[in-house]
Amino acid sequence: MFLKIKKIPKVNWSSEKPYNFKPKFSTFFFLCFGLMLFGLGEGLLIVSFTGASPWSVLAQGISLNVNLSIGTITLLVSIAILSLWIPLGQKPGIGTISNALIIAFMIDLCIKFVPTPSNYFNQLILAAISVMMVGIGGGIYLVSNLGVGPRDGLMIGLQKITNLPVAAVRAFLEISVVSIGWYLGGTVGVGTLLFAFGIGPCIALSLFLVDKIFD
Repeated sequence: MFLKIKKIPKVNWSSEKPYNFKPKFSTFFFLCFGLMLFGLGEGLLIVSFTGASPWSVLAQGISLNVNLSIGTITLLVSIAILSLWIPLGQKPGIGTISNALIIAFMIDLCIKFVPTPSNYFNQLILAAISVMMVGIGGGIYLVSNLGVGPRDGLMIGLQKITNLPVAAVRAFLEISVVSIGWYLGGTVGVGTLLFAFGIGPCIALSLFLVDKIFD
């Protein structure tokens, strides 16, 4: 059952080591492809106007007090999260840096060029698609094994310590973050709830499918 997955699978394009700074083209391609899907999904959720993802809710809350874009704040938050890696024994790699940069860029790009659907039903559909897109992208870039992004490094570090399923750890993080973001004034809606409760299973499903397809 994919919801019970506890380890990131390795396939033929996965890097042997997470701190490989000269990866194969296929490895780097899937890393960037996964991150672009991830960032696009984050941006589409914001554009849907049904409520942002938990981490974007946090970025929105912070943006109410500073004159910076949500993408820029997302980048700064990612850098801040890296400090939490120290007690968890996590180390950054190419994927860590790429994660922070590509996702922030894709969020701002999406907000600038993608229009919001005209009716609420289509907005909800867009929100559901965005959550699945983030989950698929997250699974692909994790399997590349070039070092995880700040948020996923936190997730993996906590999973190793608690030995809980990936889906459960991710859900705990998302729910905690959205609570803080909402307190700071970020927008919370149906899309936020979809993301908070759906992202863990979507990432777990993505890991399962990538493992089966490329096994």
